[in-house]
Amino acid sequence: MRVTALTMLAATGLLAAVTAQAAEPKGRVKEIVAEHCSLCHGVEGESANAVYPRLAAQNETYIAKQLRDFRDGRRTGTMNEMARDLTDDEVAGLAAYFSSRKPVSKRPSNQDLSAVGKYIFHYGNSWSGIAACASCHGEKGAGTTQLPRLAGQHPAYVESQLSDFGKGSRTNDKSIMHAIASKMTTLEIKAVSTYIGGLE
Repeated sequence: MRVTALTMLAATGLLAAVTAQAAEPKGRVKEIVAEHCSLCHGVEGESANAVYPRLAAQNETYIAKQLRDFRDGRRTGTMNEMARDLTDDEVAGLAAYFSSRKPVSKRPSNQDLSAVGKYIFHYGNSWSGIAACASCHGEKGAGTTQLPRLAGQHPAYVESQLSDFGKGSRTNDKSIMHAIASKMTTLEIKAVSTYIGGLE
């Protein structure tokens, strides 16, 4: 039994090492991360600037779609120039890399505001017709392959995206989110964003 346990431990350690190695960027993708992505999003996808989204642990399929949308002009913003020359293989490599990074959440600075956001996130606002964020993005904000992970995202970035969805200025993925965000007050947007930033 002791030998079997040790063998299993060794195998587990080897698998973890192989997985970690596979997640490291290679070749051109490594260069892109170092020369471009890291400037705004950080090498590990943990952007220190709230203007730029955290990419660490974001869903791989979602990252790839957003990069293709920026590259092909379906979504507009600063990233259009950055993504313009990316190949499909590079997009896939970047998505795989950043989705494998460990996320870091921050404790909300305003606990009262976060409590309001928690209620809206889990229950919505039936009086104004706002659906619960959790109904699509999950109870812990982990998202799906098609929908973004929200947990731990910069509150200021979430605010900006909800505002853009509400105004209709977000140029992709806005059909459902416009209907929700356009009904949200400034306070509700700030509260939800604050709560989301503290999710792990």
